Amino acid sequence: MAAFLLRHRQVSTLGVSGILKDKLDPCRPHVGSTLGALAGVCNLLREYRTSNDNRAHKFDFLDLTCPHAWYPVARRKNRKIFLHVGPTNSGKTYHALKQLESSPSGVYCGPLRLLAWEVAKRLNKANVPCDLITGQEREAVNGAKHKAVTVEMADVTSNYSCAVVDEIQMLGCMTRGFSFTRALLGISADELHLCGDPAAVPLIQEILKPTGDDIHVQYYERLSPLVPSQKPLGSFKNIQTGDCIVTFSRREIYKLKGQIQRGGKHLCSVVYGSLPPETRTRQATMFNDASSEFDVLVASDAIGMGLNLNISRIIFSTMKKFDGVEMRDLTISEVKQIAGRAGRYGSDFPVGEVTCLHADDLPLLHSSLKSPSPILECAGLFPTFDLIFMYSRLHPKKGLYRIMEHFLENAKLSENYFIANCEEMLKVAAVVDVLPISLHDKYLFVISPVDMRDEISSQGLTQFAQNYAQKGIVRLKEIFTPGTLQVPKTESALKELESIHKVLDLYVWLSFRLEDSFPDRELAASQKAICGLLIEEFLERFGWQKQPKTRKLPSRVNPGFLLSKETRQHV
Repeated sequence: MAAFLLRHRQVSTLGVSGILKDKLDPCRPHVGSTLGALAGVCNLLREYRTSNDNRAHKFDFLDLTCPHAWYPVARRKNRKIFLHVGPTNSGKTYHALKQLESSPSGVYCGPLRLLAWEVAKRLNKANVPCDLITGQEREAVNGAKHKAVTVEMADVTSNYSCAVVDEIQMLGCMTRGFSFTRALLGISADELHLCGDPAAVPLIQEILKPTGDDIHVQYYERLSPLVPSQKPLGSFKNIQTGDCIVTFSRREIYKLKGQIQRGGKHLCSVVYGSLPPETRTRQATMFNDASSEFDVLVASDAIGMGLNLNISRIIFSTMKKFDGVEMRDLTISEVKQIAGRAGRYGSDFPVGEVTCLHADDLPLLHSSLKSPSPILECAGLFPTFDLIFMYSRLHPKKGLYRIMEHFLENAKLSENYFIANCEEMLKVAAVVDVLPISLHDKYLFVISPVDMRDEISSQGLTQFAQNYAQKGIVRLKEIFTPGTLQVPKTESALKELESIHKVLDLYVWLSFRLEDSFPDRELAASQKAICGLLIEEFLERFGWQKQPKTRKLPSRVNPGFLLSKETRQHV
């Protein structure tokens, strides 16, 4: 698929030794609310420069032991915190959203775009005007005093009557946890409703001690039974309507889809993380539709949150997954999150069942379902831009990469926090450091939603940054040729189309932050939509098929973006 033009010589992104070893999804902090703090920061710096005692060096910008003090608007409010905790399908989020719906103003913060879309749609349908704000969307509704946002976009400078933070246990996530910590400490609301796993309760209570907030905990029980099977599935001949087979790689998903469909009795929808969100939603809709021929779902752990699915039975094809570092057993929390999707309350399958494909996986499944989730011990933190900015003034000869690396390695933390895994951001910092752009612009590229493990996506970011530095404006047609997209016919072509979608998504994200320099948002959005439709057509027409043998290209050659020699020296 020749959708991308060859502009420069290509470089592969070499791994940067991270603060932590875990390699999960790239973390994407929200920059909007931190920029407002820069005026105060600049005033401080002017005061430092005019002072004879060089007081800047008396301030320890590496001290992150009191992150609650970063949010003065929230600290001025005596917040009431309501923890809604319980298993999947227990109604905890439903009750929190009812409070949000009845409040004069409010914000919902979710971990996924799909969840923000769902809540915005729900509130607007209930005649509660609600804006939608994610990294890539802005949908304003007349008269709206409510917002549904992804958690990275949470505004910590505004006041609300009510706020809801969903999946709050993700504050322990090695990559995105700091965004949930920021929402927990920083959202200024009369009532803050937190929904999630009971394992997060002790840590949240400890973290909030310095704030003086009033904390109330409400425990919920599952609304419908979840029955672990004593027998494995054994054979795909035993697949039934409403089943969901869970595996952990794209290749396995399409392999299982093919095996099931070759039986001639079922057609399969698929859901996995790198599918565009719109495509995941439509695949889920086809599966949920009782009149649809697609009556079986093959999915990754992406079904664990964000989609309402009418699943009768969850079937684990394996109880192991590769987490970016090693092949390991699923954790108790992962097993519960996925298994709990069966038997959704009010669906066609009020009793959920869960089993495994193989008998030797059943003991781990049963023991995980019987065990409580391990108590969370630490919450993620990441320094705000203003801290990075002030620290950079003490080291004016260092680039952003070295500043971030030194800051993160030497930051002082309390025992309740850890520094987020920022390996992906450091990779981007190494790329943009060689470019003649401001620290703020470099930071924007660093926090952008780019998957640096994806070669086309990482090359796309590099060329966007280079064009921005050289010309001040990035036209999409210089990098991408509209009209060249087509339905993929192989799994490798599908993967490339998914990568192209990521690059277009990145362009849209940048266009909201550097609007004058990335003026082709509508074109990028329309091409994104076409990508989604072509992916769906592949899913319906081809599914998985054996790949033809082709000559493998050298690892440092790719028919996509090609990067400059200068960039290659710094990656």
